[in-house]
This record gives sequence, C-alpha cells and structure tokens, in this order.
Amino acid sequence: QVQLVESGGGLVQAGGSLRLSCAASGSIFSINAMGWYRQAPGKQRELVAVINNGGSTDYADSVKGRFTISRDNAKNTVYLQMNSLKPEDTAVYYCNAELIVVDSGWYDYWGQGTQVTVSS
Repeated sequence: QVQLVESGGGLVQAGGSLRLSCAASGSIFSINAMGWYRQAPGKQRELVAVINNGGSTDYADSVKGRFTISRDNAKNTVYLQMNSLKPEDTAVYYCNAELIVVDSGWYDYWGQGTQVTVSS
C-alpha cells in the first residue's frame, strides 16, 4: 500500500557532500514525522535526523552542524543534505515515515536503505 523509495547514496571522499532523498507513495492520508536512520556494520541502527509535519527538526549530536533534514509535504518527500562527511558516517541510511494509511490507521514505514561510504 505504501512505499518509501530512497536515492542519493554513494561513495564520497571525506569532506565531501551527498544528498539523500526519500519519496513516500501509495494510499497515504497524511504523514507525521519523517526521518533518517543509519546502521553501520556491527552496530545498532541509530537516529540521524527527524522532521515533523510542522518543520521542527532534531539531530543526532554527531551530525549537528553538518547534516540538514528538510521535507516537501506536497511531494511526500524528505531530504538529508550531508556536508563535511567523515569516514564514521559510513553506513546504510534508512528513511522512516510515521503516517496514516487511507481507511486503515497509523503505521511506521521504512525504506529499503541506501549505502553511504565515506573514504578517508
């Protein structure tokens, strides 16, 4: 019923930038929070950044000042601009959306993940 499709990952040198996008589609009535999480090998998935439907944002301390989350409500899309990337940012990045499915209810959806690799 609902899909989250991510794009924009890749390989970049330390100090470089990448922009991730995540588009939600399907039987969506409304979306509350949208966010980005990441999981590095051998580590637990962690919150990177989240934005609610009013535009309020929150970031992990490790990315504050370097990453910026934004969303386009008309397109049901969330973005993550990542600047000054570090090797420790290397991980699979997952998009998450808390949304209401038409004639159904609240659900938490995840994207398939996109690899971000930062070389030193």
